[in-house]
Amino acid sequence: MFGLGWAEALALVVIALLVFGPDKLPQAAQQAGRTLRQLRQMANNAKSDLQANMGPEFANFDPADLNPKNFVRKHLLDDLEKDWNDPAHTDHGPDSPTPELPELGVGEIPPYDNEAT
Repeated sequence: MFGLGWAEALALVVIALLVFGPDKLPQAAQQAGRTLRQLRQMANNAKSDLQANMGPEFANFDPADLNPKNFVRKHLLDDLEKDWNDPAHTDHGPDSPTPELPELGVGEIPPYDNEAT
């Protein structure tokens, strides 16, 4: 619940009791619930109006995709994840074959590049 634990939620209830009093607390909670419901309804209406007025080329548009994290994940990382998860897809580019590396013998030291580290 909004990243709050039970102790924080209980503290908020106690503070609300002290601020509003036991008589007005149910009315305040009812008004807060009504306001949240109206805000959620307005957001859903705005989202549906936006999708209806954008046309058929944006039929599967989701405003959450505009969040930078979701945008990067959807447009950049999805292709990489598909490539990583596809065992048949082993090339690293359109025309780059996988280089054949020689097998190392027992006790043989692999090549080491001093400038790379």
